[in-house]
Amino acid sequence: MRTGRGPWRNPPAPPAGAPGLMLAIAASLTSMVAGYTEAEEHERGELDSIRARARSLRNDSLELADQDASASRAFGAAFRLEPGTEREAAISRASVDAAKASAVLGKRAMDAINDLAWLAANGNPALVADVVVAFGALRATVAGARTNVSFDLASLTSGGSTMEQIREEHPALWAMVGDLNDASERIDALTAEIDHHAAPTDAV
Repeated sequence: MRTGRGPWRNPPAPPAGAPGLMLAIAASLTSMVAGYTEAEEHERGELDSIRARARSLRNDSLELADQDASASRAFGAAFRLEPGTEREAAISRASVDAAKASAVLGKRAMDAINDLAWLAANGNPALVADVVVAFGALRATVAGARTNVSFDLASLTSGGSTMEQIREEHPALWAMVGDLNDASERIDALTAEIDHHAAPTDAV
């Protein structure tokens, strides 16, 4: 993740796209739970589709992690340039590219929520711990993507843009931050719904 003391400093470029790796974990666990779930005949088609989507996401997420890491490296390199118009232009390009890479990751994570929610309600109850961990990994992906998109957009102020200008020039990326906030809340609610199965001793 593109952390640092602020978008106007020199943020370090991380070695890997952590949100993408967390998405791969979530997808792998989703695929596993789906594989060990026996469904009624009328639900088998849905279960097979969930397993297929999870396997595809598992493969795609590793590539998305690499893309996110590459965007992060370009982001850090732009901040290391000497002050001037070339640096400002490089920061602007890298910030938008990095935000877009994280937004793609966030979108894929949001798309995966429904499948995991279905397994939380209909999956093998013996694997509830794996569902909880998958929700946790999915939430980490969403939280990481949200932080990165927001941080990258704010970095555009280094080139002189105001936050209002950034919102007007990049409305889809700006809106994505709110969408990811909503997704985090939904994941929390879904996790809470199965907590009585995940930790029954808490009710005693």
